[in-house]
Amino acid sequence: MESIPRLRMSDPRFEEGFQALLARKGEMSAGVEALVKTIVQQVQARGDTALFEYAEQYDHNMLNPSSVMVPPGEIDGAYTTLDAQEINALRLAAERIEAFHERRLKHLTRDERSDTTVDEVIRPLERVGIYVPGGKALYPSSVLMAAIPARVAGVREIVMVSPRLSSAVLAAAKIAGVTVIYRLGGAHAIAALAYGTETIPRVDKIVGPGNLYVETAKRLVFGAVGIDMTAGPSEVVIVADQTAHPSFAAADLIAQAEHDEHALCLLIATGEPFLCAVERELRVQLACAKRQAIAGKAIENNCAMILAGTLDQAIQLANRMAPEHLELMVENPEKRLAQVNHAGAVFLGNYSPVAVGDYLAGPSHVLPTGGTARFFSPLGVEDFVKRMSIIAFTREELSGLGKAVIRLAQLEGLDAHAKAVEARMNHPGN
Repeated sequence: MESIPRLRMSDPRFEEGFQALLARKGEMSAGVEALVKTIVQQVQARGDTALFEYAEQYDHNMLNPSSVMVPPGEIDGAYTTLDAQEINALRLAAERIEAFHERRLKHLTRDERSDTTVDEVIRPLERVGIYVPGGKALYPSSVLMAAIPARVAGVREIVMVSPRLSSAVLAAAKIAGVTVIYRLGGAHAIAALAYGTETIPRVDKIVGPGNLYVETAKRLVFGAVGIDMTAGPSEVVIVADQTAHPSFAAADLIAQAEHDEHALCLLIATGEPFLCAVERELRVQLACAKRQAIAGKAIENNCAMILAGTLDQAIQLANRMAPEHLELMVENPEKRLAQVNHAGAVFLGNYSPVAVGDYLAGPSHVLPTGGTARFFSPLGVEDFVKRMSIIAFTREELSGLGKAVIRLAQLEGLDAHAKAVEARMNHPGN
């Protein structure tokens, strides 16, 4: 492992280096967007025919209308191949995720509509699509994190697509309450969910992370269907002071790096000795990592260390990054949390690693990346419901406010709007 780039806030050229980190997402390849646009248009126009052609080309799956859906027997069979500890771990994660989102739903909804002139009601989406990646790793946790909040929200049908289906992924789908599973991935799967084909039902919203082609497709179909967010490579920013453990910080950087070669790993600390200690730990721990090739490349290409003068400065830099994961390995992290404005998920203290959030803390690990935590939020029950405004005026209430409505309508030159109110105010009946 080569030396990790180190930036110092005291350096006159610091801002130049930091801006390079902020621009880490880079420009989307025009070639990728053109290809994905073609795939989306072909699936929209030719349905199953194009869908199965692309499944053979990109997923290496020979499919037809009867084989694209995973039968219940295969799901049940996959469930029985896992040992008791694996099943118990999945169930424990599912229970904690469900409990968290049930608390959020109670906060979001009301039992009854209040007896007022104006109000709103909450309704679940009817059908959602869950995309589960199947590239360098398989993620049963992503099934739980996306499907359970949808089920808790009351979604009637949860449609899952994935190009590779392990026993663990299928078992997680069974535990999470997924309705139907299709052996599909990539941009063609997104297009099928967005527009529907002869075999794949059209959904109301698509959620879940994917590669550049998947995320480009989600962006292109937005409007025809809802999406949760546009995600990029996974990322972590660790803010540390003298109370942090170098071995913990190194372990968390490697854990993030093993996702893929493009994962971003950033450490911001207030002491140079700590940065040196973490770099030594990285060398030791990386030598033993099972996914050393992937993690090593990510650390070599996308890891940096920043020496900040104070914790206030460190957290200010973290806010500018707006990272997917932010770890506060500092003294009194709860107090410092008040300074954090932009992050997908914040992990407080030395014993709250990102890995806990990835699997069973409760909140979804589907999080905004690439600085989009400035305006996107973590996936939750809120993503699977919609609000409807309710307006119910009595004759008396309309009489009291009608003149103002008429005046506003006239102000905008909309005479028929004004007359629609006048007709009711001047009507002699009840």
